[in-house]
Amino acid sequence: MAQDSESTPSAPGHRPVPPLPRRLADPTPVVLFGTALWFAGVVLFGIRDWASIQFWTCLAGGVLGIIGYGVFRWQRSAARRGSRGAWKGLSGLDG
Repeated sequence: MAQDSESTPSAPGHRPVPPLPRRLADPTPVVLFGTALWFAGVVLFGIRDWASIQFWTCLAGGVLGIIGYGVFRWQRSAARRGSRGAWKGLSGLDG
């Protein structure tokens, strides 16, 4: 796999694909918005009937969203530190 700074070989006559802009490559807004939607469902279904399956599903989705965001931040900080086990290719997202 090519590193971020290396160019990948392409077939003759094809232009290389440009990198995504930072605002489109950053998953943080999507993760936070999705987690907020799960908690909006918690509020909605909590008002109607807190014992319903929809309430508990939304609560589980919100909690898993928070856990997933924590893992994402942990991996990003490991990539910034240069840890061996960190994800590769996050250099464009480092702030």
